[in-house]
Amino acid sequence: MPMSDKYFANPAALPSMPEVAHRLLKSFEREDLGMQQLADLIAQDQGLSVKLLRLANSARYSPRHAIASIKDAAMVIGLGGLRDLALAACVAGAFPKVTGFDRLKFWRQCLATAGQARLLAHSSDVDPDTAYLAGLVMRTGELLMLMADPEAVALAESRALSPDSLLDHERQLLQCTHLEVTAELARRWKFPDTMVHALRAAEDPLAVKPFSRLGAVLRLASVMAEAGEAGLPPLTTLVDTQGPLVEHLHLDLEWLGHRMAPHDTLTLGVEQLLH
Repeated sequence: MPMSDKYFANPAALPSMPEVAHRLLKSFEREDLGMQQLADLIAQDQGLSVKLLRLANSARYSPRHAIASIKDAAMVIGLGGLRDLALAACVAGAFPKVTGFDRLKFWRQCLATAGQARLLAHSSDVDPDTAYLAGLVMRTGELLMLMADPEAVALAESRALSPDSLLDHERQLLQCTHLEVTAELARRWKFPDTMVHALRAAEDPLAVKPFSRLGAVLRLASVMAEAGEAGLPPLTTLVDTQGPLVEHLHLDLEWLGHRMAPHDTLTLGVEQLLH
């Protein structure tokens, strides 16, 4: 039995993905989705609508006038941006608050990973929307681990002083990693099989057959996000920690450097999404 199974022993205690999130996920398949249709979909969830309107009126977007409707928010944020933020709010809202846990830092990491995954996807023949969602949920397994083994998870975090080192410490202390737990949660949430496979593959992308480009993108996005949170240069850190994977994907680092958003930009507005 996989060690990660213990985190799913009580199905009633597991977070459930809101219905609107599943519909947003389905919307990835629709090329004809318009702003009004997306606004109508989001408006079905009042709590989600309030969060997004709060964000649209925040310093992140600094609108010239008050944003009072989801359709207005879509005009300010953009169709793709609004869907991304709606998914982020849904995912974050699905998990309970855990005492003694830096929730803001955790979701900053998730948002940054999602943003970096979208960027990497554009240069890696991976669907950017899928990469964003997978990057967003990539670390959520850690929350389930935290609820069951808070001391061990905290110890793993405290030992992971350098980017891309957390997985090794989790494996040593908990005999499994947050990626294994996230992949199982994604399976139970009925996410696409390719995404579930990619989440598992992200632990060691070059060792998994068949090779998952999405899994590779996720691992690299996580490194970039961790580097940004630590105030380190993301691309230099990427080469230092995952050089062979960077080469395998034939990444154009100069291209990425010109298009990469600052870490603070990727994580701006996380407070509005959580409250």
